[in-house]
Amino acid sequence: MDKKKINCLSSAISIHNLSKTYASGFVALNNIDLEIYHGEIFALLGPNGAGKTTLINIICGIVTPSEGTIMVDGHNTLTAFRAARSRIGLVPQELSTAAFESVLNTVNFSRGLFGKASNPTYIEKILRELSLWDKRHEKIVALSGGMKRRLLIAKALSHEPQILFLDEPSAGVDVKLRRDMWLMVRRLRENGVTIILTTHYIEEAEEMADRIGIINNGEIIMVENKAILMNKLGKKQLALTLQNPLSTLPSELEKFNLSFSDGGKVLIYTYDAQQEQTGIPELLQQLGEHGIDFKDLNTSESSLEDIFVSLVKEK
Repeated sequence: MDKKKINCLSSAISIHNLSKTYASGFVALNNIDLEIYHGEIFALLGPNGAGKTTLINIICGIVTPSEGTIMVDGHNTLTAFRAARSRIGLVPQELSTAAFESVLNTVNFSRGLFGKASNPTYIEKILRELSLWDKRHEKIVALSGGMKRRLLIAKALSHEPQILFLDEPSAGVDVKLRRDMWLMVRRLRENGVTIILTTHYIEEAEEMADRIGIINNGEIIMVENKAILMNKLGKKQLALTLQNPLSTLPSELEKFNLSFSDGGKVLIYTYDAQQEQTGIPELLQQLGEHGIDFKDLNTSESSLEDIFVSLVKEK
């Protein structure tokens, strides 16, 4: 989804001047302003304790804000809580659920909590998509950790929400479940569901998200279209595998801010790909003039993780 298309969409969630200060004086969130648009996958990244889960819990009505307003599909989460909450499905980090209830009963019960009429066909569909249908009569206590994670997703989807929160959904799950989960996320987005996820698997945010928000110390430090963020802040590196390892370089090459790796066998040059003059032709020429030969070269680009770490360090 490109930025122009997102900007034409209405807000699924609109947050203004949101803050949360606990009785101890700890400021968990500070003056958050954020718009999340219908039909997008929005990834919220931040280190542990940054405020990601607090923000999600406030939107979902689990935690009360100190100040600010949140609108979900046009409904105020404080004055029209039921209408706002009915739009939301939440997959929490914790695996807590009624241990001795069956899979089918607990998913049906979750649907009923939102006043939805029984729909066995729909419930069967989501249980099959999550590979839970064969386990539908089993007690939750007998499920593996991965199956319990699938069950949390089924419970969150039971009332057909238009906004789905996934709070660290890949934590502690196997590769197959992670892959199945992201296939389901893509299908949900294709059907118009807005997805908000927090994750420590930054490569997943890089692959899945339309836009990325970065939160640190309770403050949103950046929100940007993923492609634009990568383009704006990403750096490229040229790695030259040398014919002979080096430990030092001629002083004439200091302006290139070169570094060594692999015990002096590889010379690294970092540059901004957006600049008209990358400096690569001049570098290669000077290397030749100083008799520094290389046998291979390749380029690489900053990952979203590199950008995330650099932004958090800056702040």
